[in-house]
Amino acid sequence: MTDFTNVYGDDVRAASYDKLEFPGTYHLAYRDLPALIAGHATVGRALDFGCGTGRSTRFLGSLGYETMGVDVSRQMLARARERDPEGEYRLVPDGNLGDLPSGAFDLVFSSFTFDNIPTLELKVALFSDLRRVLSDRGRILNLVSSPEIYVNEWASFSTRDFPENRQARSGDRVKIVMLDVEDARPVEDIVWSPEDYARVYAAAGLTAIDLRKPLGRSDEPFPWVSETAIAPWTIYMLERTC
Repeated sequence: MTDFTNVYGDDVRAASYDKLEFPGTYHLAYRDLPALIAGHATVGRALDFGCGTGRSTRFLGSLGYETMGVDVSRQMLARARERDPEGEYRLVPDGNLGDLPSGAFDLVFSSFTFDNIPTLELKVALFSDLRRVLSDRGRILNLVSSPEIYVNEWASFSTRDFPENRQARSGDRVKIVMLDVEDARPVEDIVWSPEDYARVYAAAGLTAIDLRKPLGRSDEPFPWVSETAIAPWTIYMLERTC
């Protein structure tokens, strides 16, 4: 699995993803985050780990956080800087956070980044480093794709062309097509179960203190497909293990 590559590291994908905000199924990923973050984290300095084109970095800024966005993709960061020239964005080759000081961030935010981290060992190493940069009462919010997203149809995604996804287990590759962007090439992710995320967190010295699996509501202006019955996303709020 070490030859897994991030599909967002090309100009076409970056340009397409740059236009995406919070439509359809993505709305559920971010809808409940302001209240969740306010209930657990102190407003201050935030790290957006895997910031991509800066969508989530700008989101954290709207909540009052002074935010640094970091990513492995030069193409994505270029788009982020174009949209947010006053923002702070850094390239971190291989996700290496060694240049960041310990205890510097009150909130570490990661949206969909760990969908692209292929092994348990790499996940544990990265979460251990994220734990290191947390302030004394800091929190990590990890937003990931639920395994169910890869075997159902959605307002913003399709998996019908990839029946092999149904046999996938933690660490296996899965494919999904994004319907809200111009780039119709399948996205390749790594599926990971809640049970195996629990193993990762424990090994990295972290504990989940809140877990959300948001569902669509009938009063929301989106053409829900599976979203009212099946949660496409899983949101973990983490703290250091005592």
